[in-house]
Amino acid sequence: MAVDSPTSTRERPVPRAIVPVLAVCGIGVALMQTLIVPLLPQLPVLVGATPENTSWAVTATLLAGAVITPISGRLGDMFGKRRMLIASLGMMVIGSAVCALSTTLVPLLVGRTLQGAAVGAIPLGIAILRDELPPKKIPGAMATLSATLGVGGAIGLPFAAFVAQLTNWHMLFVVSGIIGVLGIAAVLYFVPESSQRNPGRFDFVGAILLSIALVLLLLPVSKGNAWGWTSPTTLGMFAAAAVVFLGWGAYELRRPRPLVDLRLSKRRPILMTNMASIALGFAMYSNALAFPQLLMAPTETGYGFGLSMVAAGLALAPSGIVMMALSPVSARITQGFGPRVTLACGAAIVGIGYLVAYVLYTEVWHIVVAAMVIGAGIGLAFAAMPALIMAAVPLSESAAANSLNTLMRSIGTSTSAAVIGVVLAAMTTRIGDAVVPSLDAFRVTFLVAIVAALISLMFTGLIPRAQPTPRRVRK
Repeated sequence: MAVDSPTSTRERPVPRAIVPVLAVCGIGVALMQTLIVPLLPQLPVLVGATPENTSWAVTATLLAGAVITPISGRLGDMFGKRRMLIASLGMMVIGSAVCALSTTLVPLLVGRTLQGAAVGAIPLGIAILRDELPPKKIPGAMATLSATLGVGGAIGLPFAAFVAQLTNWHMLFVVSGIIGVLGIAAVLYFVPESSQRNPGRFDFVGAILLSIALVLLLLPVSKGNAWGWTSPTTLGMFAAAAVVFLGWGAYELRRPRPLVDLRLSKRRPILMTNMASIALGFAMYSNALAFPQLLMAPTETGYGFGLSMVAAGLALAPSGIVMMALSPVSARITQGFGPRVTLACGAAIVGIGYLVAYVLYTEVWHIVVAAMVIGAGIGLAFAAMPALIMAAVPLSESAAANSLNTLMRSIGTSTSAAVIGVVLAAMTTRIGDAVVPSLDAFRVTFLVAIVAALISLMFTGLIPRAQPTPRRVRK
């Protein structure tokens, strides 16, 4: 086991640009999750495939991100976090190039899978900050980088819609490839490689078992609406996921150097933070699913606003700006009261934001304000999660532990996509030839998100309070 020596890594000068460089990389990687959303209605015609098959362009990205995140974190702890960060950005560039050159569905799916595999860059960046920065600067830096996951999703919709509307759809991937190349160059120039290592053999069997288990879990979650929630395929995959997860857990507990240290992960601070992360990831994605559809619903419904994809995205973009702007506030709350209080404040504010949307929904600015309040809560909460995780693990496990926390958020967002998708598809109204979610569907969505925020708040309350450092008594 490598011995932690934080002073050795922090005595050398750290480039001032390390935080903005890692933040820009984080935003670029997070963009991949929503990059293709504006294209989905036209994608069947563009690549000559059915709508059901083209929906895999989103599913493949989510699955790849979930599978690769814990693996890249462990590899970062073993071989170098900067090295794995560059590898993640490299996969984003290669995936973007494949998508930019694709004219049929199969190469597009390959490229989207590679783009999704880049999501591991965000927890790797957070771990780098812990290794390189002095302790007093870590909370603010981690808050900024944590917010990029939400910021990228918030600005991705208007960015992608704007580029796709003005240019050829392949330009979306050209731009994302350029972002990746610039990110690699900036990381090579500004980000040092940490001397922190946790050497050993890579747990290939554990990685394979975890990958299979995650695919068996998240694939029916993503496709349950299309396959049917009670179909043999859906139920069979859920049952198989449970069996494989149990087998994986038993295997990991016997390994001296496992892919995921379950003994460490079951510690109460880490376990409760991860459970809160699932619930908050669910609440965050409800916003991304419901608000754009409400803003774009036809005005003939009596509650829709008839906005275009670009206009709806621009209306919701301020929520991403709020997430980033609150990073210093999050850091101050964490420094003054601890990350547990920051996470609780974030979860409560998210619930309040959805309550605002439940009560006020008759004007565009009502939705904008509600989204900004939710964005504020997400910004606070996402900034607190890595701080709670990092405080409970040694430096040698920081990338793997934070990657697991990012995976928990991904499970929450994937579950949200399934549940909210069922609600919006089950409660509809017909306007001419169009079938759109009803007002009751949106309000039920907001209530479900409020419940998710409350569950996150409950798990936050179960996180142990940080013990004060005992003072030496003068004799």
